[in-house]
Amino acid sequence: MPIYVPKIKREFQRCTQCVMDTTDSMIEFDENGVCDHCRNFEKNIKPYWNPNKENREELEKVAAQIRKDGEGKDYDCILGMSGGADSSYLAYIAKEVMHLRPLIYVVDTGWNLNVAVENIEKIVKGLDLDMYTDVINWKEMSDFQLAMFKSGISSCDAPQDQAIFASLYNYAVKHKIKWVLTGSNNSTEFVRPPVEWIYMNDKIMNNDIHKKFGKRPFKTYPQCGILKYRLLYKYVYGMKRFYPLDYVVYDKAKAEDFLHEKYGWMKYENKHYENVFTRFFEGYYLPYKFGFDTRKNVFSTQILAGTMTREEALEKLKTNPYDTDQMEQDKEYIAKKLGITTEEFDEIINSPAHTPEDYKNSMWIIKLGLKICKLLGIERRNMRF
Repeated sequence: MPIYVPKIKREFQRCTQCVMDTTDSMIEFDENGVCDHCRNFEKNIKPYWNPNKENREELEKVAAQIRKDGEGKDYDCILGMSGGADSSYLAYIAKEVMHLRPLIYVVDTGWNLNVAVENIEKIVKGLDLDMYTDVINWKEMSDFQLAMFKSGISSCDAPQDQAIFASLYNYAVKHKIKWVLTGSNNSTEFVRPPVEWIYMNDKIMNNDIHKKFGKRPFKTYPQCGILKYRLLYKYVYGMKRFYPLDYVVYDKAKAEDFLHEKYGWMKYENKHYENVFTRFFEGYYLPYKFGFDTRKNVFSTQILAGTMTREEALEKLKTNPYDTDQMEQDKEYIAKKLGITTEEFDEIINSPAHTPEDYKNSMWIIKLGLKICKLLGIERRNMRF
């Protein structure tokens, strides 16, 4: 099988504290075999984060400001919901703990599984919230996704990510909803997948790939580049993002049990597996074509958070990301939805691997922005280019 070969060839090594390894080609180990992800956690995250301590005073302070800013409006904030645990528990915190009036925002990219749709409905009804659904133009979406596969890069889920966040941010600004709540949180995400595994949203690169391999022009497909939402939306329109799950004790396993018992919410196999495309992308495409297994960064986060042991993580990594028969069914289903045969899809998947550097990109801008964010203390996670 074609496996991505990093520019710097090195002997395989795994961190002695978490389960990140040299499939992250830029990983660095100290004399004890501890990786830079773990050292970054100890230095830049652990001193500011206590997983067993609530910060209700600060949470209420922000909630009061959100309620004040939303006076006289239908909603005082907006939050995107996927049907996963993070966004579902966020909705509960927003309504029942922060006493806000959130609008639940759902983006239908054409790939959500029934369990995700049902989970969203259960949470929305259980909390008596309003919901708005944006259905992305399928012809434009599928054309862009197929173009990303043809490009040979590892970030083939970018069309969904861009559509979801761009749609949410554009709607918030258009309807003058100042506060955007996000389910991103330290307890499940402080070990990011390396940039070479999943390159972040880059509008310039996306458009270059779409121009080279796409056939259908963007007419309604939502876009929002990093400069637009980081600078224009924040400093001109005053849009604010807030991360409530970092202010409460968030044990994901306990949160899942709570959501199930209170609202009938249903758990699924792995993080992001509420979406059939993402399940295939993370469970098969990345490991098969590039040798990247995103369970490693997820499990490493859990190890550092104390919700999983390293031994448990290593045992889980011995298993396939998901059932082989299910994978074959997903491959056939995705190929059909993208308008190609399974044989054509296999040919595309087995074509040479590429990186974002093979296309026009705004990597220098992202690097500069990241450097500034780190200097200001806004970004403490270990992100490298």
